[in-house]
Amino acid sequence: MEVEISLMQSINERLGKLDILVELQKDLRDLRISLEFSQAQIDDLRKENESLKDIDECFNSSICGPNSVCTNTLGAHICVCQSGFQAADPESVPSVFNFCKDIDECVTNGTICGPNADCHNSIGTHICSCLAGYRLSNVDFIASNVNPCQDIDECGETPGLCGPQTVCTNVPGTFNCSCPDGFFPSTGVWWKMGVSQCQSVQDILNDLNPPEGQTREMFFLNRLDKQLNDKADNSLPEPMAINIFSTVAMVSGIGVQSRSGQKTSSQGDGKTGSVVLDISECLASSLVEQTQNHTNKTLQTSTVALSLQAIGPGSNTENSTSLSAKGNTMEINLQSVAKSNNGSAAAAFMTLSGMENLLSHQYFQTENKTEMYSDVITATLPKTNHSNFSEPVNFTIQHKKVLPDAGMVTCVYWEDKGEKRRERQGDDKGGEEGETMHWSVEGCWVAYSDENYTVCSCSHLSTFALILQIGEPPPEDPFLEWLNRVCVIIGLFFFALAILTFLLCSWNPKINNTARLHLCISLALSHLLLLWNDKYVKHELACTVIAGLLHFLVVASFVWMLLEAVQLHLLVWRLSKVQVIERDGLPKPLLYLIGYGVPLVIVAVSAWVKSDGYGGTEMCWLSTDDNFNWALTGPVIAVITLNLILFCATLWCLRPTLANMKSNISQSKDTRLIVFKIMAQFVVLGCTWILGLYQTNIFFQFLFIVLNSQQGTFLYIVHCLLNKEVREEYKKWLTCSSDSSPQASLKETPSVSEDLDKAEGLQG
Repeated sequence: MEVEISLMQSINERLGKLDILVELQKDLRDLRISLEFSQAQIDDLRKENESLKDIDECFNSSICGPNSVCTNTLGAHICVCQSGFQAADPESVPSVFNFCKDIDECVTNGTICGPNADCHNSIGTHICSCLAGYRLSNVDFIASNVNPCQDIDECGETPGLCGPQTVCTNVPGTFNCSCPDGFFPSTGVWWKMGVSQCQSVQDILNDLNPPEGQTREMFFLNRLDKQLNDKADNSLPEPMAINIFSTVAMVSGIGVQSRSGQKTSSQGDGKTGSVVLDISECLASSLVEQTQNHTNKTLQTSTVALSLQAIGPGSNTENSTSLSAKGNTMEINLQSVAKSNNGSAAAAFMTLSGMENLLSHQYFQTENKTEMYSDVITATLPKTNHSNFSEPVNFTIQHKKVLPDAGMVTCVYWEDKGEKRRERQGDDKGGEEGETMHWSVEGCWVAYSDENYTVCSCSHLSTFALILQIGEPPPEDPFLEWLNRVCVIIGLFFFALAILTFLLCSWNPKINNTARLHLCISLALSHLLLLWNDKYVKHELACTVIAGLLHFLVVASFVWMLLEAVQLHLLVWRLSKVQVIERDGLPKPLLYLIGYGVPLVIVAVSAWVKSDGYGGTEMCWLSTDDNFNWALTGPVIAVITLNLILFCATLWCLRPTLANMKSNISQSKDTRLIVFKIMAQFVVLGCTWILGLYQTNIFFQFLFIVLNSQQGTFLYIVHCLLNKEVREEYKKWLTCSSDSSPQASLKETPSVSEDLDKAEGLQG
């Protein structure tokens, strides 16, 4: 049974596989029939294609339109524009109706030629050419960003391009010709290539023929001013502007380049100053260039410090614009000014060295004592139309020196009331100079001030400065003035007695009175000049000479004091060594060389450094400008320091001297006398000058007058009346006794005090 069942299962499995094979055979038959039909279709298509041929649409046809390239493909074609052209409708394929047109590369790519080059469009391409003054670094290739046009250095490649004695300055794309300092173009402010030559300023002035009553310098400045105003819209290159600034400073007598002998008086020269200001404003305007954005330009020379800023409609700057010149600054709302000037505006801020000498503080009308306390600064809006400022313009002005406690700074501006141009034309019918031009405070006020700087706020622009006002001191007491003259005359009388005594007395051959004699002469002459020098303040030349002589005499006095101290120290040192004194101190030729040579060198160097440092407005003395008074203070401090050292050294040597010497004179009395003489000289000749610092007190005024004027009296007492030899000579003159008197023997054996007396140092 089991065998039958197993057999049946095996038969069923075989029958199932047989059915599958039958199905597979049916599928294979259908597939063969399908392949035979497809092959028949392919054969039919091949036979049909063999009867067709591809057409070349690009052959002898303008199917793509002009300025195009046609490329044939199987059964089709492709149209593209030639290089340098593009379809009228870039979104569509070029054709007869959508033809290719020229591309303007100079418009579509403005930098295609690179910097400093011009682009010129042509059909299908473009041409690049370098701007004038530029050339290609590689001429084998067209100008582009990778082969840019470079500047030609005309000055370096062509020496002498501008001519002899000229200055050639290369700038991008061109060059500028100008003259060196001390020279000026023969054609004036506008350089003409091949025509202009540089001439000496002095030669130009010498060739001028000014009208009667006008100086060559003023005629030159007026002509220069007219040339600039006639072509106010023209621009000047920076080197030319710098040369004009330098020439103006030289001709007008201001700044470090003023001509030899050219000097402005302490009263100033308002007419010249106004012309110089107008020239400066024209030069600043000539440096301003029209711009769409924001530009900044500065000039910094020994003559001028100038800062320029210009803005245009395309600028994007802050409302407040800051300019600076020589440490001074100006804050102005330039954007506000530009709103009323078609979106453009320019501001110039400058200072000219030495302008305070022309626009003197003497032009400020006040009852107070005045002093210029800053540089003269000028602020303008060149090539800019404006009416009123929406907010004040602020100036931060640096002080030339620390502001004193007693005094008030005043912000002032220069006002000439329009008379300047009338004077330029030779019409002098206007009012007095002080009436037509002066420093004014209208529209300006002090916003802030400390000891170092002042902030001025002004509602307008002009030329500004700070003037210090100090209340006039109370009138001098007539009694003190009378007392001073009487005391000085008495002192001069005793100076004369001392000088005669030193010249006429029969001194011991060992004694050298050279230092004392010339000390008295120097002091006497200085006291005499100080007594009268205020009478010559208005005489400029005489005042300058007196101030120079006073400087020389005062320095000489202190040098002779030092030499006297050296003489004393040498004597005391020899006595302490118990040496035989054959000759007193230094030889006379050496004393003369030092005593007058050193002061002469000091005065000569001082005058060479600052020739206008001598003179004044109240008395003929050294100017305090630029700390010139240190030409006296420095040597005096040096001499006083050396004298103090020698004074201490002399006292130290003197201490054991008297104990080692044999003398019939009491040592204690002798010591007291010597110390008294030394201390008296130190106090009278040195300390009396210190009292001059306390002149605000009437007591110290009186004490200073008495002690300082009696230097001659004290010298006479100490060196003549307290000297035994001199007293013996006086007795001999009075009694007409002969040299054979017993008293004469004293000259051969002077006492210790007399030995020391003849050379005490004048400490101070």
